[in-house]
Amino acid sequence: METLSLENYIIAFILTLFAGLSTSIGAVIAFFSKTKTEKFLSLGLGFSAGVMIYVSFMEILQKSTESFTQLVSSEVKGESLALFCFFLGIAIIAVIDRLIPKDVNPHEPKSEAQLQELKPNNKNSVVLNNSLKRTGVFTALAIGIHNFPEGFATFISSLDNLTLGLSIALAIAIHNIPEGMAVSLPIYHATGNKKKAFWYATLSGFAEPIGAIIGFFILFPFMGEATLGITFGLVSGIMIYISFDELLPAARVYGNAHTTIAGLVLGMFVMSISLMLFKFV
Repeated sequence: METLSLENYIIAFILTLFAGLSTSIGAVIAFFSKTKTEKFLSLGLGFSAGVMIYVSFMEILQKSTESFTQLVSSEVKGESLALFCFFLGIAIIAVIDRLIPKDVNPHEPKSEAQLQELKPNNKNSVVLNNSLKRTGVFTALAIGIHNFPEGFATFISSLDNLTLGLSIALAIAIHNIPEGMAVSLPIYHATGNKKKAFWYATLSGFAEPIGAIIGFFILFPFMGEATLGITFGLVSGIMIYISFDELLPAARVYGNAHTTIAGLVLGMFVMSISLMLFKFV
C-alpha cells in the first residue's frame, strides 16, 4: 500500500461512517414501511450482494494473492495463502453469526407479515412491550458485533482504492438498512417513541467506524505485504459470507426471485464498469 496522506484516512473514515449510520435510514423506513418500499429494498439488497460478490472475487481476493505472491515469491504459494485467509474469513464471521441468538439476530430477515405484526397500530399483536424492547436492545448489540469487521473491511478497502471503497461502502450501507429496521421496530412498538427507536438504530451503526479505528491501529504497526495479504483475504471471505447468508436471503423475503436476480446482476454490472473506468483514469 502506497504512502497515504491524512486526507486519504479522513475520506476512508467518512465512507465507513456513512456505511454504518445507514441503519438510521432503516429506522425511518420502518416507521412508514409499505410493500412498494420493500420491493425496492429487495432490489437494493440484491444490488448490494452483486457488488460484494464481484469485488470479493475479482478484486479483493486478487489483491490478497498479489501481496502473498510478492512476499513468498511463488504464485502457487501466494494463491494458497490467499485462499486459506479467504476461508478463514468465512469461518470467523460464521462463528460470530452462530453466537448471536436467532430471535435477535439482525441477519434473520423479517417478512412483511412480521413487520406488520410489530407495528404499534396493530391491535392483534400479543407480544409484551417489555419483551419487544429487550429484543430491540439485544438486536442493536448483535448488529454492533456483526458490523465491527464490516467497518474494518470498508476502511482498508477505501485506503487501497477509493473507487473500490466507495462501492463497498454503498453496498454495506444498503445492507445495513434492514438491520436498522430490525432494531427500531420492536423498540418503537414497546415505547411508542420514534426518537428513541431512531437513536438505538443509529447507535448500533457506530460499530463500523469503531471497528475501522480499532482494527487499523492494531494492524498499522505491522502494515506490509503479509498484513495486506491476510487482511484482504479475510475481508473477501467476510463479504462473500455476508452476501450469501444475509443479503440474498433478505432480498428474497422483501421481494421475489426476479427482483433479487435483477439487483444482483445490476450490482455486478455497475461494479465491473466502475472498476474498468478506474483503471483508465
